[in-house]
Amino acid sequence: MTSDIHQGADQLKAVLSPDDYVLEAVDISKHFDGVFALNGVDLKIRSGEIHALLGENGAGKSTLIKILTGVLPQDSGSIVLNGVPVEFKGVNGARRAGVVALYQELSIVPGISVAENISLGDDMPTRTGLVDWTEMRRVAQEQLGRLNQGHIPVQTMAGRLTPVQQTMVAVARAIRVKARVLILDEPTASLTDVEIQDLFRVLRRLRAEGVAIIYVSHRLEEVFTLCDRVTIMRNGQTVATSDVADTTIDQVISTMVGRNQNDLFPERGAPETSVMVETRSLSGRRLKNVSLAVRKGEVLGIGGLAGSGRSELLRILAGAQRRTAGEVLVDGQRSSGLSVTAALKQGVALVPEERRSQGIILSQSIGDNIAIANLDRIGKWGLTTRGRVTQLATKSIADLKIKTLAAGQPVGQLSGGNQQKVVLAKYLARNPKVLLLDEPTRGIDIGTKAEIYALIRALAAAGTAVIVVSSELPELIGLTDRIVLLHEGRVAGDVPAADTDEEELLTYCYGRAS
Repeated sequence: MTSDIHQGADQLKAVLSPDDYVLEAVDISKHFDGVFALNGVDLKIRSGEIHALLGENGAGKSTLIKILTGVLPQDSGSIVLNGVPVEFKGVNGARRAGVVALYQELSIVPGISVAENISLGDDMPTRTGLVDWTEMRRVAQEQLGRLNQGHIPVQTMAGRLTPVQQTMVAVARAIRVKARVLILDEPTASLTDVEIQDLFRVLRRLRAEGVAIIYVSHRLEEVFTLCDRVTIMRNGQTVATSDVADTTIDQVISTMVGRNQNDLFPERGAPETSVMVETRSLSGRRLKNVSLAVRKGEVLGIGGLAGSGRSELLRILAGAQRRTAGEVLVDGQRSSGLSVTAALKQGVALVPEERRSQGIILSQSIGDNIAIANLDRIGKWGLTTRGRVTQLATKSIADLKIKTLAAGQPVGQLSGGNQQKVVLAKYLARNPKVLLLDEPTRGIDIGTKAEIYALIRALAAAGTAVIVVSSELPELIGLTDRIVLLHEGRVAGDVPAADTDEEELLTYCYGRAS
């Protein structure tokens, strides 16, 4: 490995032309138990570019990233850094060479300070054998300043920061070790629209310094806003690389999954006339006097900006949050709103936004995760048998097409899309009258989205009332029958999904409709 591997990103940009590659994966293959996860993958990243890496869950993106960052060795092929073939001996070897990955679940330690988090994984500054806290804080402040994030207090506990601030701290840690290749895996999954724009400004700043950024996301609109080039993977292979300016979202989707974007959404059904769930002058911490009605077999979309009360509406309906005023009726019967258990017994089930922290137990099996919400149905007095758990899980795996080795596989080993299917399976096993879905396709690949859309439509056709909160306006328009827009806790608009467009929805979201 040559000495220029240790140059800073700004120096690196000076010695490379725009057509030189700072990182190359050449004919990379990897198999597990005889099954190829990667088969002859090629990826070339230029200095000073943001390069999108796209593909469905299971396409091989995560395996490739693990090889590029020293987590896994490849079976064949080579990694070339700055023109020199390299072999990384673990994550630390990759970090020392300037290749760093930030994952969706950030490796931020909440119980230590921002300054300490930024120094993690590197030598702490010392004086006379003791940690030099003043120098540590100075360095942390310097790195945050490079990102125009000097307002983040370096002495505060990292757990007190907002999600976007935690992301910025993780980025600051990466540039502290002079990362010249920064890999971001779904970095915006838990960020608001405003926070996403803050992150994008930082990434563009790093690009201008010559850092190469590999950007993994299922949000194609983000890719076309931010990225310079795109590489698409399918079935463990790279199938296309092109400039973003030379392609379209429809072409990307077609290349990934073999279908056009318009083909993702099933045909709308015909809701019944009877009302399944109704709110009357409902209020909460943010909600103010919200009245709406959802019919049997109807898919209702809820849109609005972050903080508009979208998720609170679902939590109140599901008994996860107390209302401060108003009432809820389910199938003509008043809801007590006292608990999630009471709501479930009345037929109302909520699939939460944060599936990993609120919807599943990652260390437990698929069967146990599904059974925990259905003990009253498959057992007595909270007790059941392993056979009944397996039977229920096996049926759910088949019905929802969950890709797994067996019902006993830990949920944490599944892809994000299949984890979401497990959360759905927990509540679909109860045959709910009302299904509440909060960002049901966040962080999920296009193919799995299409499967979930088809499932939602099938449930509606069977008479279930479905309420979907989504930040993706095309999803609301394509999936739902009707869209209610919230602005600062109030209903700002109620429009048929088939007769609207994103521009009209945004006027309601910002409270600017006449």
